[in-house]
Amino acid sequence: MTEPTLGREERRAELAAGLARIRARIADACAAAGRDRGEVTLVAVTKTYPASDVELLGSLGVTEVGENRDQEAAPKARAVAAAGGRVTWHFVGQLQRNKCRSVVGYADVVHSVDSVRLARALAEAAQRHRDRPLDVLVQVSIDGDAGRGGALAPDPAAGAVEPDRLLAEVAAAVAGSGSLRLAGLMAVAPLGWQPAAAFDRLAGIAARFRVDHPTATALSAGMSADLEEAIGYGATHVRVGSALLGKRSTLR
Repeated sequence: MTEPTLGREERRAELAAGLARIRARIADACAAAGRDRGEVTLVAVTKTYPASDVELLGSLGVTEVGENRDQEAAPKARAVAAAGGRVTWHFVGQLQRNKCRSVVGYADVVHSVDSVRLARALAEAAQRHRDRPLDVLVQVSIDGDAGRGGALAPDPAAGAVEPDRLLAEVAAAVAGSGSLRLAGLMAVAPLGWQPAAAFDRLAGIAARFRVDHPTATALSAGMSADLEEAIGYGATHVRVGSALLGKRSTLR
């Protein structure tokens, strides 16, 4: 992780231009879907980008920030806090159980809980090292391939699946913990799928999920390439990296 080649003011202008484009895309997608713009939160995914970019984004009104590796996120969060930045940190990557203690120290939302064992480890860490509940999204496997991450959603046509991978089981583990708060679902469109097909399936899963968990209304879906389709199918959070911050080749 290195500083951008641009000076601070030039970089701020670059980020402002990227932000304007993303905000316009979100607004247009909301209008096309008949949704209020205020229903969708932009999470700026700053992996591989420096803490200074997080600070500049804050000056532009972006304070919801996503990271996917604890090794990078933990020191970045400390650096931003030391500089006086106020950020809501979203951990959006696959989480290993041995990283739970570190992640609960800075994350406000974890998007990627996909097993009962991980939910329990995160709950234990949050109980010991936080003074308030941690918001959690359960990651859904849209295509049923658990090898790519995500809890398997029950599908009567698909036959039996491993019980501790069922979406319902993971959600129950989160909801039953006093140190976690079940906030909703997260998913990534699988490779090879058309985004509309992926997010259409996710919307159906989310609708059934809310029957049992009516307050878990967050739906984190959509990234730089497919945020419009995700918003069209009900995403409340879109996770945007390169379309906002630029290609990583601009970094030294």
